[in-house]
Amino acid sequence: MAEPRLIYLSNNRLPTEKAHGLQIVQMCEALADAGYAVTLVAPRRFNTRELRGVRSLWDHYGVRRNFSFVRLPCLDLFPLFPRSVLTFLTQTFTYLLAVLVWLPWQRADVLYTRDLFIGAALALLRPRTPLIYEMHQVHRSRPAQRLQKLLARRAHVVAITGYLADYMRALGATRVLVAHDGFRAARFADLPTRAEARAAAGWPADAFIVGWVGRLTMLGLDKGVGTLVEALRQVEGAYLAIVGGPEDMVAALRSRWAAAGLETTCFLATGQVSPDAVPLYLSAFDVCAMPHPWTEQFAYHTSPLKLFEYMAAGRAIVTSDLPAFAEVLTDGETALLVPPGDVTAWAAAIRRLRDDPALRERVETRARAEALARYTWAARAAAIKAFVEEAG
Repeated sequence: MAEPRLIYLSNNRLPTEKAHGLQIVQMCEALADAGYAVTLVAPRRFNTRELRGVRSLWDHYGVRRNFSFVRLPCLDLFPLFPRSVLTFLTQTFTYLLAVLVWLPWQRADVLYTRDLFIGAALALLRPRTPLIYEMHQVHRSRPAQRLQKLLARRAHVVAITGYLADYMRALGATRVLVAHDGFRAARFADLPTRAEARAAAGWPADAFIVGWVGRLTMLGLDKGVGTLVEALRQVEGAYLAIVGGPEDMVAALRSRWAAAGLETTCFLATGQVSPDAVPLYLSAFDVCAMPHPWTEQFAYHTSPLKLFEYMAAGRAIVTSDLPAFAEVLTDGETALLVPPGDVTAWAAAIRRLRDDPALRERVETRARAEALARYTWAARAAAIKAFVEEAG
């Protein structure tokens, strides 16, 4: 019996330096492992200078070539007018036209997207084909809310937080699954020791390092790493490691660190690294931090990949106490949760982990066990496949 064919339609620049690219590609690999014949379809767009040289999507993201990848044409004006609504609409509309020309020639047993506009078009034009809408945020404009109501009625909704699931149920959705993001287990199977990781990174062996991995903004929102700078002023001798970018924000944090009177040698920054290198740097940390401020986006709509990779790396986590994070983490057991933006509380939590190695080890061990048991992409893909088959 032939594998059911799943077409994943992504209106995103791939590859990308942003975390959603890793999420999409790793999910395609996991869905293929779950028993689908997967084709990932993305627009052919202008890419950054660093990523133009990528020849293989699979090699770049460190996944197996067990799914197909197709690029379709679109009119991409983002390099000329990056912040224009018209640019977004033009790119989305032309990509959608290309999809509508390409899709009728393909056999599709399941359609999958995390894009509201693509999902709504598929709901109208392919009403008999099972449609999975992976929901990552609430759209507030009236036209977008109409499209969300359409998808609530028509699609199998996979929500990355409980809040998003409840929102879609309130719109009339009856087929809803909460599936938080996750991590690729193979990337975290053979982790180096802390000493080995620090030797490879060129970092001091005996330092107490609090680290952050990933981009410092999302959707124009600052992720709050400045809170760490202020908190670490109160933690004598602590190092701050930033693995990610963009470069201008890292430079601004470095200047802020120096202005606070902290030793510049205690500010470690690598810039953007390849996905395969992330486990190495995580293994070099003592504490992994997620100091996101309270915003609706972070509190209710976000399931950060770094959260699950922090857990998988077996390093102690300090995070803002936000509802979406608290759905996954338990204070004092798998992480320390502190009020967002409260510098004194952040400093106290970091000192507590520094001064209590037994607590740190207990939190690390429990978080890694929880990650391996519940939050691999393989487990997520299997749950989604079962959900679609059971819901009909």
